[in-house]
Amino acid sequence: MDAEDSLAERFEAQRVHLRSVAYRMLGSLSEAEDAVQEAWFRLSRTDVSGVENLPGWLTTVVGRVCLDMLRARKARREELGDERLPDPILTHDPEQEVLVADQVGIALMVVMETLAPADRLAFVLHDMFAVPFDEIAPIIDKTPAATRQLASRARRRVKDTAPVPDPDRERQREAVEAFLAAARDGDLEALVSVLDPDIELRVDLGGGGPLRLVKGARNVAGQALTFRDLAASMEFVLVNGTVGLVNRVDGSAFSLMALTVADGRITTMEIIADRDRLKGLGL
Repeated sequence: MDAEDSLAERFEAQRVHLRSVAYRMLGSLSEAEDAVQEAWFRLSRTDVSGVENLPGWLTTVVGRVCLDMLRARKARREELGDERLPDPILTHDPEQEVLVADQVGIALMVVMETLAPADRLAFVLHDMFAVPFDEIAPIIDKTPAATRQLASRARRRVKDTAPVPDPDRERQREAVEAFLAAARDGDLEALVSVLDPDIELRVDLGGGGPLRLVKGARNVAGQALTFRDLAASMEFVLVNGTVGLVNRVDGSAFSLMALTVADGRITTMEIIADRDRLKGLGL
C-alpha cells in the first residue's frame, strides 16, 4: 500500500466524525459534505508526516472550512433576506444515527443558526467535540481566553433558548398523538392543553424570504386546526433523534414536522413544506 492509499484510508476512518462536525456547524447536509470534501483536498495537498494527531488536525481543518462557509452564507442571506430551517436527519441507518447520537434536534440547530460564526465554531468544537480552546483560537484569530468567552456566550444563548427534549420517545409520541387527535377532532382547547404556553412554530415554505413564525399555544393551535384534514394522514418518523411527522401526497413528502416535547407538552414545531427540498433530502 502506497502513502496516498494509506492517507486516504486514514481520512475515510474519520469521515463520519467530520460530517458530524460539519453538520453541527452548517445545518446543511450537502454543505457538510462539501466541507468534508474540501478537508480531503487540503489533506491531499499537505505534508502531514509531522502531524501526531491527524483526527484533531482534520477536525480543525473542517472547522476552518465551515467558518468560511458560515461567514459567506451570513453575508448572502443578509443581502437576500433569505432564511431556511436546518436540514433534518431522518435516522434510518447507523451512519445517520451517529450524526445525531446526542440528539442535536432541529430546535437546537435553529438556535445555533442565530449565533455569530465564531461563537458557533467555539461552541461546537469545544462543547460538542472537546477540542481544547488553544487549538480553536488560531482558527478565529483569537486568544484562548477570548475563545473561551465566545463559547461561554454561545452556551448561555443555547441554554436560555433551546428546549431540551424529553429523552423518552414513548412520552414524546404520547404528546404528539394527543396533538394529532385534538387536531383531527377540531378541539381547540385540547390542542392548547398539549402545547407549551410559549411554543414557537416555524414554517419553511421554500422559495427564499423569511421563515413564518407563530408564537403562543393558542395561536399555534389555531394554525393546527387549519390542517386538521392532514392530521389523519400523518406518519411518525424520527427527525434528528426525536419524534416527528411526515405527510405524503401521492407517495411523495408534502411536509415534514420536527417537534420538541418537554414535560409532556410540545415546546417547538419546525415545519418544512418545500417539496423540492424534501425530495432532495430523500423523502
